[in-house]
Order: sequence, then C-alpha cells, then structure tokens
Amino acid sequence: MRALAAAAVGLVAALALVLVVTGIGPPRGHTSPEPMLTSAPAHP
Repeated sequence: MRALAAAAVGLVAALALVLVVTGIGPPRGHTSPEPMLTSAPAHP
C-alpha cells in the first residue's frame, strides 16, 4: 500500500511539472541562423 501511495505521489508530481512547463512556454530568446556543425572541420 505504501508503494502504491508513493507511485501516486510521483505521478502527480510529474504531471504538475509538465503542466507548469507547458504553462510557462518555450524559453525566450533567438536562435542562430547558422547551422550546427555535425563533424569536425578538416585540418589544412
């Protein structure tokens, strides 16, 4: 019974965190127009 209560508390906490993050929205700021490098540049 104690494990079931702990699982319920954890589920409620996770759901509350998701709702808070959803309510806040994405972080403010701008993105760089340059693409990220996917590999290291070749040395000359």
